[in-house]
Amino acid sequence: MKEKKEPLAYRMSPRTLEDFVGQEHIVGKDKLLYRMIKADRISSIILYGPPGTGKTSLARIIANTTKSSFEKLNAVTAGVADIKRIVSDTQNQMLNPNGKTVLFVDEIHRFNKSQQDALLPYVENGTIVLIGATTENPYFEVNKALISRSSVFMLKPLTQSHIRKLIQAALVDKERGLGNYDIKMDDDAVNYLADVCNGDARMALNALELAAMTSELGSDGKIYITLEIIEECVQKRAIMFDKSGENHYDNISAFIKSMRGSDPDAAVFYLARALYAGEDPEFLARRIIICASEDVGMANPTALQVAVSAAEAVRMTGMPEARIILAQAAIMVATSPKSNASYAAINKALNDVENKRTGDVPMHLRNAVTKGMQELGYGRGYKYAHDFPGNIVKQDYLPQEVKGTLYYEPTSNGYEARIKEWLERIRRS
Repeated sequence: MKEKKEPLAYRMSPRTLEDFVGQEHIVGKDKLLYRMIKADRISSIILYGPPGTGKTSLARIIANTTKSSFEKLNAVTAGVADIKRIVSDTQNQMLNPNGKTVLFVDEIHRFNKSQQDALLPYVENGTIVLIGATTENPYFEVNKALISRSSVFMLKPLTQSHIRKLIQAALVDKERGLGNYDIKMDDDAVNYLADVCNGDARMALNALELAAMTSELGSDGKIYITLEIIEECVQKRAIMFDKSGENHYDNISAFIKSMRGSDPDAAVFYLARALYAGEDPEFLARRIIICASEDVGMANPTALQVAVSAAEAVRMTGMPEARIILAQAAIMVATSPKSNASYAAINKALNDVENKRTGDVPMHLRNAVTKGMQELGYGRGYKYAHDFPGNIVKQDYLPQEVKGTLYYEPTSNGYEARIKEWLERIRRS
Protein backbone atom coordinates (compact mmCIF):
# COMPACT_ATOMS: atom_id res chain seq x y z
CA MET A 1 0.00 0.00 0.00
CA LYS A 2 1.57 3.33 -1.10
CA GLU A 3 1.91 5.88 1.68
CA LYS A 4 0.94 9.51 1.24
CA LYS A 5 3.29 12.13 2.63
CA GLU A 6 0.94 13.70 5.17
CA PRO A 7 -0.57 11.58 7.94
CA LEU A 8 -4.20 10.59 7.54
CA ALA A 9 -5.23 12.78 10.48
CA TYR A 10 -3.76 15.83 8.72
CA ARG A 11 -5.28 14.96 5.34
CA MET A 12 -8.74 14.47 6.84
CA SER A 13 -8.66 17.79 8.65
CA PRO A 14 -11.93 19.62 7.86
CA ARG A 15 -11.83 22.47 5.37
CA THR A 16 -15.11 24.12 6.32
CA LEU A 17 -17.33 24.39 9.38
CA GLU A 18 -19.80 22.07 7.66
CA ASP A 19 -17.10 19.34 7.61
CA PHE A 20 -16.15 19.88 11.26
CA VAL A 21 -17.18 17.10 13.64
CA GLY A 22 -17.92 17.73 17.32
CA GLN A 23 -17.77 20.81 19.57
CA GLU A 24 -21.37 21.67 18.82
CA HIS A 25 -21.44 23.82 21.95
CA ILE A 26 -19.12 26.37 20.31
CA VAL A 27 -19.35 25.80 16.52
CA GLY A 28 -22.89 24.52 16.21
CA LYS A 29 -24.98 26.65 13.89
CA ASP A 30 -25.61 30.13 15.34
CA LYS A 31 -23.16 29.58 18.22
CA LEU A 32 -20.74 32.46 18.86
CA LEU A 33 -17.60 30.99 17.28
CA TYR A 34 -19.62 29.73 14.31
CA ARG A 35 -20.95 33.25 13.68
CA MET A 36 -17.51 34.81 14.11
CA ILE A 37 -15.95 32.51 11.52
CA LYS A 38 -18.83 32.75 9.06
CA ALA A 39 -18.84 36.54 9.19
CA ASP A 40 -15.02 36.73 9.07
CA ARG A 41 -15.21 38.79 12.26
CA ILE A 42 -12.73 36.80 14.30
CA SER A 43 -11.42 38.52 17.41
CA SER A 44 -8.59 37.12 19.51
CA ILE A 45 -9.48 33.69 20.91
CA ILE A 46 -7.88 30.94 22.97
CA LEU A 47 -8.84 27.36 22.07
CA TYR A 48 -8.34 25.13 25.09
CA GLY A 49 -8.87 21.38 25.26
CA PRO A 50 -7.36 17.88 25.10
CA PRO A 51 -5.33 16.67 22.10
CA GLY A 52 -7.23 15.63 19.00
CA THR A 53 -10.38 17.63 19.66
CA GLY A 54 -10.13 20.09 16.76
CA LYS A 55 -8.12 23.12 17.92
CA THR A 56 -5.74 23.11 14.97
CA SER A 57 -8.56 22.15 12.61
CA LEU A 58 -10.54 25.23 13.63
CA ALA A 59 -7.46 27.37 13.01
CA ARG A 60 -7.15 25.86 9.49
CA ILE A 61 -10.83 26.58 8.81
CA ILE A 62 -10.29 30.20 9.84
CA ALA A 63 -7.22 30.33 7.58
CA ASN A 64 -9.34 29.07 4.67
CA THR A 65 -12.16 31.56 5.24
CA THR A 66 -10.58 34.83 6.44
CA LYS A 67 -9.68 37.59 4.02
CA SER A 68 -6.96 38.76 6.42
CA SER A 69 -3.37 37.61 6.23
CA PHE A 70 -2.89 34.35 8.15
CA GLU A 71 0.30 33.25 9.89
CA LYS A 72 1.11 30.22 12.02
CA LEU A 73 3.73 29.77 14.74
CA ASN A 74 4.53 26.85 16.98
CA ALA A 75 5.44 28.10 20.44
CA VAL A 76 7.99 25.29 20.84
CA THR A 77 10.24 26.64 18.08
CA ALA A 78 9.19 30.28 17.66
CA GLY A 79 10.60 33.30 19.46
CA VAL A 80 10.21 37.06 19.84
CA ALA A 81 12.02 37.60 16.52
CA ASP A 82 9.29 35.66 14.68
CA ILE A 83 6.60 37.79 16.33
CA LYS A 84 8.42 40.99 15.34
CA ARG A 85 8.75 39.75 11.74
CA ILE A 86 5.02 39.05 11.49
CA VAL A 87 4.16 42.44 13.00
CA SER A 88 6.54 44.18 10.58
CA ASP A 89 4.99 42.39 7.57
CA THR A 90 1.50 43.21 8.86
CA GLN A 91 2.32 46.91 9.13
CA ASN A 92 3.76 46.94 5.59
CA GLN A 93 0.96 48.36 3.43
CA MET A 94 2.43 46.81 0.29
CA LEU A 95 2.41 43.31 1.77
CA ASN A 96 -0.77 43.65 3.82
CA PRO A 97 -3.14 46.44 2.72
CA ASN A 98 -5.71 45.86 5.48
CA GLY A 99 -3.04 46.08 8.20
CA LYS A 100 -4.25 43.04 10.11
CA THR A 101 -2.97 39.48 10.53
CA VAL A 102 -4.64 36.45 12.06
CA LEU A 103 -1.85 34.69 13.95
CA PHE A 104 -2.29 31.10 15.05
CA VAL A 105 0.05 30.13 17.91
CA ASP A 106 -0.01 26.40 18.56
CA GLU A 107 0.88 25.30 22.12
CA ILE A 108 0.76 28.92 23.26
CA HIS A 109 1.32 27.81 26.86
CA ARG A 110 4.94 27.15 25.88
CA PHE A 111 5.54 30.83 25.14
CA ASN A 112 7.45 32.38 28.02
CA LYS A 113 6.42 35.67 29.61
CA SER A 114 8.57 37.86 27.35
CA GLN A 115 7.19 36.16 24.23
CA GLN A 116 3.61 36.61 25.41
CA ASP A 117 4.34 40.22 26.39
CA ALA A 118 5.70 40.86 22.89
CA LEU A 119 2.28 39.97 21.45
CA LEU A 120 0.25 42.05 23.86
CA PRO A 121 0.42 45.59 22.37
CA TYR A 122 -0.40 44.30 18.88
CA VAL A 123 -3.30 42.19 20.10
CA GLU A 124 -4.55 45.23 22.02
CA ASN A 125 -4.48 47.59 19.03
CA GLY A 126 -5.89 45.00 16.62
CA THR A 127 -2.80 44.58 14.44
CA ILE A 128 -2.69 40.91 15.46
CA VAL A 129 -5.79 38.78 15.88
CA LEU A 130 -4.52 35.97 18.08
CA ILE A 131 -5.69 32.38 17.90
CA GLY A 132 -3.95 30.46 20.64
CA ALA A 133 -4.27 26.70 21.04
CA THR A 134 -3.34 24.90 24.24
CA THR A 135 -3.93 21.66 26.09
CA GLU A 136 -3.22 23.46 29.39
CA ASN A 137 -5.60 25.63 31.36
CA PRO A 138 -4.98 29.09 29.87
CA TYR A 139 -6.00 30.79 33.10
CA PHE A 140 -2.86 29.26 34.63
CA GLU A 141 -0.49 29.28 31.66
CA VAL A 142 -1.29 32.35 29.56
CA ASN A 143 -0.58 35.99 30.39
CA LYS A 144 -3.61 37.45 32.20
CA ALA A 145 -3.49 40.52 29.98
CA LEU A 146 -3.76 38.33 26.87
CA ILE A 147 -6.58 36.34 28.43
CA SER A 148 -8.51 39.53 29.21
CA ARG A 149 -8.29 40.55 25.54
CA SER A 150 -9.36 37.15 24.21
CA SER A 151 -12.40 34.91 24.25
CA VAL A 152 -11.62 31.49 25.73
CA PHE A 153 -13.36 28.51 24.12
CA MET A 154 -13.10 25.14 25.84
CA LEU A 155 -13.12 22.10 23.56
CA LYS A 156 -14.34 18.77 24.91
CA PRO A 157 -13.21 15.20 24.11
CA LEU A 158 -15.11 13.87 21.11
CA THR A 159 -17.82 11.31 21.74
CA GLN A 160 -17.65 7.76 20.41
CA SER A 161 -20.25 8.63 17.77
CA HIS A 162 -18.06 11.54 16.61
CA ILE A 163 -15.03 9.24 16.31
CA ARG A 164 -17.03 6.57 14.45
CA LYS A 165 -18.18 9.25 11.98
CA LEU A 166 -14.58 10.33 11.37
CA ILE A 167 -13.41 6.73 10.90
CA GLN A 168 -16.16 6.01 8.37
CA ALA A 169 -15.39 9.25 6.52
CA ALA A 170 -11.70 8.34 6.28
CA LEU A 171 -12.54 4.86 4.94
CA VAL A 172 -14.64 6.20 2.05
CA ASP A 173 -12.90 9.49 1.16
CA LYS A 174 -11.00 8.87 -2.08
CA GLU A 175 -9.30 12.26 -2.25
CA ARG A 176 -7.84 12.59 1.24
CA GLY A 177 -8.63 9.33 3.00
CA LEU A 178 -8.39 5.62 2.34
CA GLY A 179 -11.28 5.36 -0.11
CA ASN A 180 -9.08 4.21 -2.99
CA TYR A 181 -8.35 1.01 -1.07
CA ASP A 182 -10.90 -1.71 -0.62
CA ILE A 183 -10.89 -1.82 3.19
CA LYS A 184 -13.30 -3.84 5.26
CA MET A 185 -13.25 -2.90 8.93
CA ASP A 186 -15.16 -5.00 11.43
CA ASP A 187 -17.82 -3.18 13.45
CA ASP A 188 -16.25 -4.33 16.71
CA ALA A 189 -12.91 -2.89 15.54
CA VAL A 190 -14.57 0.46 14.78
CA ASN A 191 -16.34 0.47 18.13
CA TYR A 192 -13.18 -0.48 20.02
CA LEU A 193 -11.15 2.26 18.32
CA ALA A 194 -13.88 4.84 18.98
CA ASP A 195 -13.81 3.88 22.65
CA VAL A 196 -10.12 3.36 23.34
CA CYS A 197 -8.93 6.70 21.93
CA ASN A 198 -10.84 8.58 24.65
CA GLY A 199 -12.13 11.32 22.38
CA ASP A 200 -8.83 11.95 20.55
CA ALA A 201 -9.58 12.03 16.81
CA ARG A 202 -5.90 12.24 15.86
CA MET A 203 -5.10 9.07 17.77
CA ALA A 204 -8.01 7.24 16.16
CA LEU A 205 -7.03 8.22 12.62
CA ASN A 206 -3.34 7.48 13.24
CA ALA A 207 -4.23 3.98 14.48
CA LEU A 208 -6.54 3.43 11.51
CA GLU A 209 -3.82 4.46 9.06
CA LEU A 210 -1.26 2.23 10.77
CA ALA A 211 -3.65 -0.70 10.57
CA ALA A 212 -4.28 -0.11 6.86
CA MET A 213 -0.59 0.40 6.04
CA THR A 214 0.59 -2.75 7.82
CA SER A 215 -2.17 -5.17 6.79
CA GLU A 216 -1.62 -7.44 3.81
CA LEU A 217 -4.11 -7.78 1.00
CA GLY A 218 -6.45 -10.72 1.28
CA SER A 219 -6.79 -13.26 -1.52
CA ASP A 220 -9.77 -11.25 -2.78
CA GLY A 221 -7.70 -8.06 -3.00
CA LYS A 222 -9.28 -6.47 0.06
CA ILE A 223 -7.72 -5.22 3.28
CA TYR A 224 -9.41 -6.61 6.38
CA ILE A 225 -9.04 -4.69 9.64
CA THR A 226 -10.08 -6.77 12.61
CA LEU A 227 -10.37 -6.06 16.30
CA GLU A 228 -7.06 -7.84 16.92
CA ILE A 229 -5.26 -5.65 14.38
CA ILE A 230 -6.65 -2.44 15.91
CA GLU A 231 -5.70 -3.59 19.41
CA GLU A 232 -2.10 -4.05 18.21
CA CYS A 233 -2.06 -0.63 16.57
CA VAL A 234 -3.36 1.19 19.66
CA GLN A 235 -1.49 -0.81 22.35
CA LYS A 236 -2.66 1.34 25.25
CA ARG A 237 -5.76 3.39 25.98
CA ALA A 238 -5.20 7.11 25.67
CA ILE A 239 -5.44 9.14 28.84
CA MET A 240 -5.13 12.92 28.93
CA PHE A 241 -2.71 13.18 31.82
CA ASP A 242 0.33 15.43 31.80
CA LYS A 243 2.25 15.00 35.05
CA SER A 244 3.28 18.66 34.98
CA GLY A 245 0.00 20.06 33.73
CA GLU A 246 -3.58 20.70 34.72
CA ASN A 247 -4.74 17.11 34.31
CA HIS A 248 -2.20 16.04 36.90
CA TYR A 249 -3.60 18.53 39.39
CA ASP A 250 -7.22 17.79 38.53
CA ASN A 251 -6.74 14.06 39.02
CA ILE A 252 -4.84 14.48 42.28
CA SER A 253 -7.47 16.95 43.47
CA ALA A 254 -10.20 14.41 42.72
CA PHE A 255 -8.19 11.67 44.46
CA ILE A 256 -7.82 13.71 47.65
CA LYS A 257 -11.41 14.94 47.62
CA SER A 258 -12.65 11.39 47.17
CA MET A 259 -10.70 10.21 50.22
CA ARG A 260 -11.92 13.25 52.17
CA GLY A 261 -15.47 12.55 51.02
CA SER A 262 -15.30 8.93 52.27
CA ASP A 263 -15.72 7.37 48.80
CA PRO A 264 -13.21 4.48 48.57
CA ASP A 265 -14.39 3.52 45.07
CA ALA A 266 -13.67 6.95 43.63
CA ALA A 267 -10.38 7.15 45.55
CA VAL A 268 -9.19 3.85 44.06
CA PHE A 269 -10.35 4.93 40.60
CA TYR A 270 -8.35 8.18 40.61
CA LEU A 271 -5.40 6.34 42.11
CA ALA A 272 -5.57 3.89 39.19
CA ARG A 273 -5.71 6.72 36.65
CA ALA A 274 -2.61 8.28 38.17
CA LEU A 275 -0.69 5.00 38.25
CA TYR A 276 -1.73 4.10 34.69
CA ALA A 277 -0.46 7.47 33.46
CA GLY A 278 2.93 6.92 35.14
CA GLU A 279 2.55 9.08 38.25
CA ASP A 280 5.31 8.65 40.83
CA PRO A 281 4.03 6.18 43.50
CA GLU A 282 5.99 7.99 46.21
CA PHE A 283 4.24 11.26 45.32
CA LEU A 284 0.89 9.49 45.68
CA ALA A 285 1.97 8.06 49.04
CA ARG A 286 2.81 11.57 50.26
CA ARG A 287 -0.63 12.82 49.27
CA ILE A 288 -2.23 10.00 51.25
CA ILE A 289 -0.12 10.91 54.29
CA ILE A 290 -1.25 14.53 54.09
CA CYS A 291 -4.89 13.52 53.74
CA ALA A 292 -4.59 11.11 56.68
CA SER A 293 -3.49 13.97 58.91
CA GLU A 294 -5.45 16.87 57.46
CA ASP A 295 -8.81 15.16 56.91
CA VAL A 296 -8.84 12.13 59.22
CA GLY A 297 -6.72 13.44 62.04
CA MET A 298 -7.65 12.43 65.56
CA ALA A 299 -10.92 10.81 64.44
CA ASN A 300 -8.72 7.82 63.57
CA PRO A 301 -5.07 8.40 64.57
CA THR A 302 -4.04 5.01 63.15
CA ALA A 303 -4.77 6.24 59.61
CA LEU A 304 -1.62 8.36 59.68
CA GLN A 305 0.40 5.39 60.93
CA VAL A 306 -0.94 3.26 58.06
CA ALA A 307 -0.21 6.01 55.53
CA VAL A 308 3.38 6.49 56.73
CA SER A 309 3.96 2.72 56.78
CA ALA A 310 2.53 2.51 53.28
CA ALA A 311 4.93 5.19 52.04
CA GLU A 312 7.86 3.24 53.44
CA ALA A 313 6.54 0.00 51.95
CA VAL A 314 6.16 1.69 48.55
CA ARG A 315 9.82 2.76 48.68
CA MET A 316 10.86 -0.78 49.60
CA THR A 317 8.83 -2.65 46.99
CA GLY A 318 8.25 -0.35 44.02
CA MET A 319 5.79 -1.01 41.24
CA PRO A 320 3.78 -3.02 40.39
CA GLU A 321 3.28 -4.29 43.96
CA ALA A 322 3.19 -0.74 45.31
CA ARG A 323 -0.24 -0.31 43.72
CA ILE A 324 -1.70 -2.71 46.31
CA ILE A 325 -0.10 -0.86 49.21
CA LEU A 326 -1.29 2.50 47.92
CA ALA A 327 -4.80 1.17 47.43
CA GLN A 328 -4.90 -0.18 50.99
CA ALA A 329 -3.75 3.15 52.43
CA ALA A 330 -6.16 5.16 50.29
CA ILE A 331 -9.06 2.91 51.31
CA MET A 332 -8.03 3.22 54.97
CA VAL A 333 -8.16 7.02 54.73
CA ALA A 334 -11.39 7.05 52.71
CA THR A 335 -13.23 4.74 55.12
CA SER A 336 -12.03 6.43 58.32
CA PRO A 337 -14.18 8.88 60.30
CA LYS A 338 -13.10 12.41 59.50
CA SER A 339 -11.91 15.40 61.51
CA ASN A 340 -9.91 18.43 60.45
CA ALA A 341 -9.76 19.78 64.01
CA SER A 342 -5.96 19.42 64.16
CA TYR A 343 -5.63 21.26 60.85
CA ALA A 344 -7.91 24.03 62.10
CA ALA A 345 -6.05 24.22 65.41
CA ILE A 346 -2.61 24.83 63.94
CA ASN A 347 -3.96 27.33 61.40
CA LYS A 348 -5.73 29.31 64.11
CA ALA A 349 -2.61 29.29 66.29
CA LEU A 350 -0.37 30.35 63.39
CA ASN A 351 -2.77 33.17 62.56
CA ASP A 352 -2.61 34.42 66.15
CA VAL A 353 1.18 34.21 66.23
CA GLU A 354 1.40 36.16 62.99
CA ASN A 355 -1.19 38.82 63.67
CA LYS A 356 -1.50 39.32 67.45
CA ARG A 357 0.59 40.24 70.43
CA THR A 358 0.82 36.80 71.98
CA GLY A 359 3.15 37.63 74.87
CA ASP A 360 5.98 35.64 76.37
CA VAL A 361 6.15 32.12 77.71
CA PRO A 362 4.84 32.23 81.33
CA MET A 363 7.68 32.26 83.86
CA HIS A 364 6.59 29.04 85.59
CA LEU A 365 6.85 27.12 82.27
CA ARG A 366 10.32 28.34 81.40
CA ASN A 367 13.35 26.13 81.60
CA ALA A 368 15.56 27.08 84.57
CA VAL A 369 18.92 25.64 83.56
CA THR A 370 21.15 27.88 85.69
CA LYS A 371 21.01 29.25 89.24
CA GLY A 372 20.81 32.77 87.90
CA MET A 373 17.73 31.90 85.85
CA GLN A 374 16.14 30.34 88.93
CA GLU A 375 16.79 33.54 90.84
CA LEU A 376 15.00 35.47 88.11
CA GLY A 377 11.94 33.28 88.61
CA TYR A 378 12.34 30.84 85.74
CA GLY A 379 10.28 27.73 86.51
CA ARG A 380 9.06 29.11 89.84
CA GLY A 381 5.58 27.81 90.76
CA TYR A 382 5.46 25.10 88.10
CA LYS A 383 3.22 22.19 89.06
CA TYR A 384 4.41 18.76 87.92
CA ALA A 385 1.33 16.99 86.53
CA HIS A 386 2.37 13.53 87.73
CA ASP A 387 2.25 14.70 91.33
CA PHE A 388 -1.51 15.21 91.10
CA PRO A 389 -4.53 12.86 90.86
CA GLY A 390 -5.13 11.60 87.32
CA ASN A 391 -1.85 13.22 86.26
CA ILE A 392 -3.70 16.44 85.59
CA VAL A 393 -3.19 19.79 87.29
CA LYS A 394 -4.90 23.10 86.72
CA GLN A 395 -2.46 25.88 85.84
CA ASP A 396 -2.01 28.47 83.09
CA TYR A 397 -0.15 27.17 80.06
CA LEU A 398 -0.88 29.95 77.57
CA PRO A 399 0.57 33.47 77.76
CA GLN A 400 -1.73 36.01 79.40
CA GLU A 401 -2.45 37.71 76.06
CA VAL A 402 -4.14 34.60 74.61
CA LYS A 403 -5.33 33.04 77.86
CA GLY A 404 -8.53 31.04 77.43
CA THR A 405 -8.23 30.68 73.66
CA LEU A 406 -9.38 27.29 72.38
CA TYR A 407 -7.32 26.19 69.42
CA TYR A 408 -8.16 22.49 69.35
CA GLU A 409 -11.89 21.89 69.24
CA PRO A 410 -12.48 18.15 68.75
CA THR A 411 -15.41 16.79 66.81
CA SER A 412 -17.70 13.94 67.85
CA ASN A 413 -16.41 11.71 65.06
CA GLY A 414 -14.70 8.38 65.64
CA TYR A 415 -12.00 8.22 68.31
CA GLU A 416 -12.09 12.00 68.63
CA ALA A 417 -15.46 11.74 70.42
CA ARG A 418 -13.61 10.17 73.36
CA ILE A 419 -11.03 12.96 73.28
CA LYS A 420 -13.79 15.56 73.22
CA GLU A 421 -15.47 14.05 76.27
CA TRP A 422 -12.14 13.86 78.15
CA LEU A 423 -11.17 17.43 77.26
CA GLU A 424 -14.53 18.85 78.23
CA ARG A 425 -14.24 17.13 81.59
CA ILE A 426 -10.77 18.49 82.41
CA ARG A 427 -11.55 21.94 81.03
CA ARG A 428 -14.52 22.16 83.41
CA SER A 429 -12.46 21.08 86.44
